[in-house]
Amino acid sequence: MPAPDPVLQRREFWLLITLAGVQFTHILDFMIMMPLGPQFTRLFSISDAQFGMLVSAYTLAAGASGLLASTYIDRFGRKRLLLVLYSLFGLATLACGLAPTYGSLMVARVLAGFFGGVLSALSQTIVADVVPFERRGRAMGIVMTSFSVSTVAGVPLGLLLAQWGSWHTPFFAIAVMVGLLAVIAARTMPQLSAHVEGASGRSVVQGITQVLVDANHRWAFLFTALLMFTGFTVIPYITIYLQTNAGVRPDQIPLAYLCGGVATLFTARLFGRLTDRYGKVETFRALALGAAPCLLGITLVEGFSLWVVLLVSTLMFAIVSGRMIPGMAIVASAAQPQLRGTFMTLNASVQSASMGVASVVGGLVISRDAQGLVQGYWMCAVLGITASLLSMLVVAKLKMHGAPVSAR
Repeated sequence: MPAPDPVLQRREFWLLITLAGVQFTHILDFMIMMPLGPQFTRLFSISDAQFGMLVSAYTLAAGASGLLASTYIDRFGRKRLLLVLYSLFGLATLACGLAPTYGSLMVARVLAGFFGGVLSALSQTIVADVVPFERRGRAMGIVMTSFSVSTVAGVPLGLLLAQWGSWHTPFFAIAVMVGLLAVIAARTMPQLSAHVEGASGRSVVQGITQVLVDANHRWAFLFTALLMFTGFTVIPYITIYLQTNAGVRPDQIPLAYLCGGVATLFTARLFGRLTDRYGKVETFRALALGAAPCLLGITLVEGFSLWVVLLVSTLMFAIVSGRMIPGMAIVASAAQPQLRGTFMTLNASVQSASMGVASVVGGLVISRDAQGLVQGYWMCAVLGITASLLSMLVVAKLKMHGAPVSAR
């Protein structure tokens, strides 16, 4: 194969950095809710299950948004659509910061999820459109590094802003970042509109039907659902459990996210390289298997010292998030190229719905005893581990377009 053009590689790199910035604010907007859980349950006098609904409102709205977006995503240029949705997402996040009550915050979270839910699918679609199969693992590693940066800098900084100001402050900061990144994206991103002509020859219903009738796409949707369900029975309730059961002080909680984020900042790029070197399926299966003890461990750290808690939480963040790199490279490659935009938005709906259902299930499984301690958290891990093991079986059913015959 000829060597890649250095100019094209530089453009590709900066495109990925821009998409990582978009992903950073989108992921941070979702993640910032979880460490603020104790504040919300106290200030609004709500239960853990009601807090789970507040988390789920974002993801369920994102799922509905993905279904709607599947009717139009391939009919507009990627850049134009990204900028419109991203701007509306920023306004919805600003509304979250201005919300005075639980009810108004719920409405604002629904709007943020509705506009933000398509951003991940759109970013992953752009990666798959632009980056060849053999470099797609590294590319996903760069974009998924946004998860690491959001935990390294974003979540701890958000918690510090909440302690310095109030819980409203982190949302204001995210809205400002969205505005700045929207300007950068407008200046640096190509139009990416070549797919529009192909979409003009089929109706909305035909496009969605073509996606759904493909058995490989249906297996990919199931794989995505299991991929997301694995972590989100556990992740939304980590902060609540660590403070109530493990004795971690509120001012120590940022350490867990900081250590986990620093680790994943390095492991995300490593897992991306391993994905391209050893194969997407093989790397995913190894990380999915490694996620099992990490998920169980974070639910059983009661009574251990802080350094043990930090070690377990760091491994959990690194491995559980690491699965997403080969996992999303597999999913993006499972789509028929001419249907990729529609497929990825429908897949985003599956992804968001699975996250929302997992959060609700987790909130229903756990309970509080008379002392206020969380009970049954380990059962959330068992549910997540079961989903992870099932995903290792389902991935064998997937065919990846653009892969060498030996890799399919």
